[in-house]
Parts: sequence; structure tokens; C-alpha cells
Amino acid sequence: MARSIITGIDVGTYSIKVVIANAREKTDRGLPRIMAAVISESKGLRHGYITSIQDVTESIRRAVAIAEEKAGVKVKKAFIGVGGIGLASTSVSSMIMTSRADAEISALDLSKLREQCEKDLPKADIANRRIIYDIPIQYKIDGVPALGQPLGLTGNKIEQKTLFITCLDHHVADLIQAVNHAGIEVEDVMAAPLAASFVTLTKAQKIAGCVLANIGAETVSIAVFEDNISTSLEVFPIGSTDITNDIALGLKVPLEEAEQIKIGAITGSSYPRKKLDEIIAARMSDIFELIETHLKKIGRNGLLPAGIMLTGGGSSLNSVDLMAKSALKIPSRIGSINPDPTKSSPKDGVWAVAYGLTVWGIHAEEGPEIDTSTEFLKHSWKTAVRWFKQFLP
Repeated sequence: MARSIITGIDVGTYSIKVVIANAREKTDRGLPRIMAAVISESKGLRHGYITSIQDVTESIRRAVAIAEEKAGVKVKKAFIGVGGIGLASTSVSSMIMTSRADAEISALDLSKLREQCEKDLPKADIANRRIIYDIPIQYKIDGVPALGQPLGLTGNKIEQKTLFITCLDHHVADLIQAVNHAGIEVEDVMAAPLAASFVTLTKAQKIAGCVLANIGAETVSIAVFEDNISTSLEVFPIGSTDITNDIALGLKVPLEEAEQIKIGAITGSSYPRKKLDEIIAARMSDIFELIETHLKKIGRNGLLPAGIMLTGGGSSLNSVDLMAKSALKIPSRIGSINPDPTKSSPKDGVWAVAYGLTVWGIHAEEGPEIDTSTEFLKHSWKTAVRWFKQFLP
């Protein structure tokens, strides 16, 4: 029997988010009810990767302790989000000839095709990396696109386009070590942008085509969806901290004051509002230019009907959705997980990754276990199988 209490931990550069959810109590959207949601300062990270395991361990231990007290439960295991600049994706198209005399596509053919896709990955794209997900995007049979799974169909030649999501070996190994040192067993890991999509995007949005952008402190991660499948993922080394630095330089104020001005905690006539807006707009323009460049690279700029969903701490900036709409020429919205109608529940998209991990955790128990030691990435392709069974048509 699956456990009723699931914990998700999102380890960010400047904050750690911990969500403890009850799988047996659901919200109006069918999501698990949140028992505790805690945000705490994190130390020992830079651009999403760990520079001091000891500092990160202490940060995790502190955040989890607060969450345990609020929820009234003890956290022994958790699902962890993997993010930062070590996360990346690569698309590969490969082809094999079907093996059966009657040309029927078998499970063995699909297994061989997956292996061929992995062999065709450019060496430069997987140097010092391991594959954490391989997502079939499209199949073709004798050059004709196949709708859905091709198993049992007939054809002499079968092609597969696959999205490989990878991460740097040592980044994730360090993260797992830090969590373990905090006295918590890592049950599974998931790419942070995919975890966030479980609670911020609807199936209709994923089918129509959209991009989910998480504006963090030092990174911006985006995941593109079409036909209910993630077709691209990218992380940029820029974030809301760059805005804080720009404000400090532009207004000649200390960093602490610049941060308070950025989030609207300090208002008044002590600084020129027009200049502040110009500073924020200039940096956000840089961020959206990076997103637009990536969408052009994959041929989806201006062609995502469901638009862009903005999450993360940077999404709370004034008029950021309007800036995104103007820059990308697609609909734009601020993400909200809105897990519960009660006022005490967090609705801000800053919780999307941690909350999404609990949704993932509920279903992950139904699949095969994976090794979460430092060698876990060798086996974690099984995780993708679990994910497809639960969330894809």
C-alpha cells in the first residue's frame, strides 16, 4: 500500500522549499492536500550547484525540521528536484530496420531503437553527464509519422526522435549526499522544471503547446510542452539576483536595500520610480531574449497557443507577465499552484517544484525502485517509464 505522506524538497541557490502533502486528502483539482510548506534560507550553492555540502546539509536539516513541526510528522524519505545549470537536454533522431519477417514492430525493436538513439548522442553533449530521462517525442514508420505508440504496427523502417535530459554527474551526486547527510533518504529525483509542470500546467495547455519558465535567483529554467509531452528543456545562468545587483548599481543603494526595493517592500519617493522600472525591464528583456532565442532554435517561437507560464521568485515582479507577452508575442500568465481554497495554503508558483515532487512521489511508488546512490544515474531511465505511465496518454 502506498504511503499517505509524501515530502518534496526543492533545493535552490538562495532558498530551500519543503512541502509535506497528504496523498489521501485531495484538493478540488485532485492534488494532494498540503500539510506544511516551508521556505528557508539556503547556503552553500551557486547557480543551483553545491559548493559546500556541509552548508547545504545544515540548510536542508533546518528547513525540514520546521516543516516537520508544522505538519506534525517525521520526514525520513523525500523526493528531490534536480535543477541548476548542470541540467540540459538534447534531441536525437535515429532509425533501425524492423526485425520480424512480417514487418510487425515488436517490443524488441523499440528497445533496440532506444539503444540506438542513445548511441547516436553527440559525445560532447554527454561528456561528464548521465541521462536521467529519455522521452520519445515522435515515431515514424517508413517515413510517415505514427500517432501514438508504434508497437504492433507494420513497417520496414522505424524512426524515433528522443529528448534526452541530462545532468552533470557530480552535481546530483553532491545533492544526494547532502540530503542523506541531513538524515533523509532520497527516494527519487526529478528534473525540477518537469516537477513544476505537474501543478502549474493543465493537460490542455500541454497538448496545445506552452512553455513553463521558472525564474529563480541565479538561473532561469524553461520546459517546452506539445502534445502533452516535454519536447525541450533549457537552463540559463541568469536570474532575479541579477536584477537586485542592477538596482544596487543603478540607484546606488546597498544590496539588502536593493532586494527590498525589487520585491516592493520599500516604497516612496526616495528613488526615481521610472529609473527602477527601466532597470528591471532591461534585465527582464535579457531573460526573455534568451527564451526567445531558444524557441527560435527549436522552431516554436510565436507558435505556442497556450503561451508562457511564469513561476519562481522572479515571477512576482510587477508587470513581468506583460513584459513576457510583449517580448515573446504569446499569451503570458503568472503560475499559481492554488492547491487548496483555504487561505492558509500557499498559492504562489514559488512552491511549484516542491509541490510537484509530492505529486510525482505518489505515483513513483507504483514503478520499480531505482538506486539513489552516487551511481543511481546509470539506472534512472526507469524513472521516465514511470512518468509516462502516469502522466502521458
